[in-house]
Amino acid sequence: MAETVEHHIDVHRQAYNFTRYEYTTHRDADDVGSAYKHHNRLTDWKDEFPLFKEVHSKALQRTVTRFYQNLSNLSEQKANGNTVGMLKWKSPAEYQSMTYSQSGFELKNKSGRHATLWLSKIGDINIRYHREIPDKTDIKEVTIKKETTGEWFVSFGLETDEADLPEKPDVDSLTTNNSVGIDLGIRNYIHTSDGKTVDWLDLEDEHEQLRREQRKLSRKEQGSNNYEKQRLKVAKAKRHLRQKVLDYQHKLTTWLVKEYDAVFVEDLNVKGMLEQSHNARNKQDAAWRQFITLLEYKAELYGTHVVQVEAAGTTKECASCGVEAAKPIWVREHSCPSCGFECDRDANAAMNVLQRGFSELGLGWPEDTPVETALPTDTTSVSAKRVIETGSPTLNEAAPAAE
Repeated sequence: MAETVEHHIDVHRQAYNFTRYEYTTHRDADDVGSAYKHHNRLTDWKDEFPLFKEVHSKALQRTVTRFYQNLSNLSEQKANGNTVGMLKWKSPAEYQSMTYSQSGFELKNKSGRHATLWLSKIGDINIRYHREIPDKTDIKEVTIKKETTGEWFVSFGLETDEADLPEKPDVDSLTTNNSVGIDLGIRNYIHTSDGKTVDWLDLEDEHEQLRREQRKLSRKEQGSNNYEKQRLKVAKAKRHLRQKVLDYQHKLTTWLVKEYDAVFVEDLNVKGMLEQSHNARNKQDAAWRQFITLLEYKAELYGTHVVQVEAAGTTKECASCGVEAAKPIWVREHSCPSCGFECDRDANAAMNVLQRGFSELGLGWPEDTPVETALPTDTTSVSAKRVIETGSPTLNEAAPAAE
């Protein structure tokens, strides 16, 4: 079965490359230039290249759409001032997934954490759930992917009726007691405006394991069987590290949306932060953009407001009086030269995020809550273990993955 799926993925890879070729050479044609128009060429493809008849028609359309989505993403990056080139031809190693959209799949024989996935022109594939599919959802897409580790995974794109989602609290009901600002920190993973910190996830063992496997790989002869075996070990070590971070973020974001009616977070320039030389590995491990994406997704499931606010100046600006004071990265305490307010540097930033969040929603700072009373100077540490225990149930409610 694995060989059959690999063959189908390779046909889709060739379809992706052929879409790229036609877009490049026939850009002025009436049926080239958008995914919708390019779909009309598929009948001619099948007449000229019988290979494309071997895969499901809707999946083939989805591959053409995939090219145009990548093209659109490239255009957005260019509009944002980034230097970009053309979309590249995909080699077999670079194209390892395919997507069935709307039709051509069926989930059956469901029993506990096991099920059978039927794919058109492929057949039945036995899968095991990593997370259960939530009730009252429709499966709209199925993506099957081969990881660099050699393992196979299936992910489902789900649609939920908005009527089944919990309503978010009325904006006018938000106060400093049921809302929180978050600073994505350096000494701690996050620091909240109400004085809580959440520890970093300890990944030292995982990094040491990865370094060990990479050293072994460097001593193998490229192209040999031993090299390939060791390459898989390196890939599995990397994947284990990524999955541990993702699992932690699932639980942390669930804890936040359960704890508060509104969560305000900085809109970070993650790429720019990673390009800085100091603390680069911790920033990569933090995967903050992924954290924010999960937070927004969980907010819809639990009926919580999540708002991104301007990040510039949250550290420099005094949360009490608004005066800005520059601080080098190694200065971890905020001490305002104007009003004398003192607190942890990250706590000050989190309070500013909270105030900006209220402004973003059109709310002023609550008149019955003076600013001074909303600025805790004491910090309560929330251990990673507590977050994991609180957030654990959400793993059965998040977007499902199967293997």
